[in-house]
Amino acid sequence: MKLSVIIPVYNEKNTLREIVRRVLAVGLATEVILVDDGSVDGTRDLLPEIEKLPSVQVILHERNQGKGAAVRTGIQAASGDVLLIQDADLEYDPREYPNLLKPIEEGLADVVYGSRFLGAARRPILFWNMVANKFLTLVTNILYNNILTDMETGYKVFKREVVQGMTIHARRFDFEPEFTAKVLKRKVRIYEVPIVFNPRDYSEGKKIGAWDGVEALWTLVKYRFVD
Repeated sequence: MKLSVIIPVYNEKNTLREIVRRVLAVGLATEVILVDDGSVDGTRDLLPEIEKLPSVQVILHERNQGKGAAVRTGIQAASGDVLLIQDADLEYDPREYPNLLKPIEEGLADVVYGSRFLGAARRPILFWNMVANKFLTLVTNILYNNILTDMETGYKVFKREVVQGMTIHARRFDFEPEFTAKVLKRKVRIYEVPIVFNPRDYSEGKKIGAWDGVEALWTLVKYRFVD
């Protein structure tokens, strides 16, 4: 089973080398696709060095388009049987890959979400972000008749065929609700596993904001009624 790891990157010069090192150290990725979304902080200066590493491919967006656009580019470039989205910061730990892949390997799921709210270890900060995440997950469950615990998780793993024929329009952080809405409407088998989570705060470079929550809510409602 070939695994493609897609890493959307925007202004992550302080963490990029380390996250790529951690991904490669796990030894499960057939290819690692970095999509730099118009970084302006010096991240791009690191990319020629990183691209020399085994199995690493770098794709450049000439201007910033948003995380969703970078993920879409990565999906189009990926050749693996299974695709995994990995943020470029250090919030999500690649050592979770075996647990994330296990339900797919065992034939239990076509999509796996790494849930931050199923009891694994996590750094306890950003209360209102947690409230927003849980509220959006609740709305998801009401609209799509499901019992997810973490719709907004950055760890989404899925078989290639899940996105074949699926048109994704998201350009920013609305990728998470759009992808979830379309997967749930298609009755694709989803499995959740607990993951360790080490959130960063805004002084450390966290980018998602209050407006992204409003956009996520609208996305969930919109795709409940349109495809």
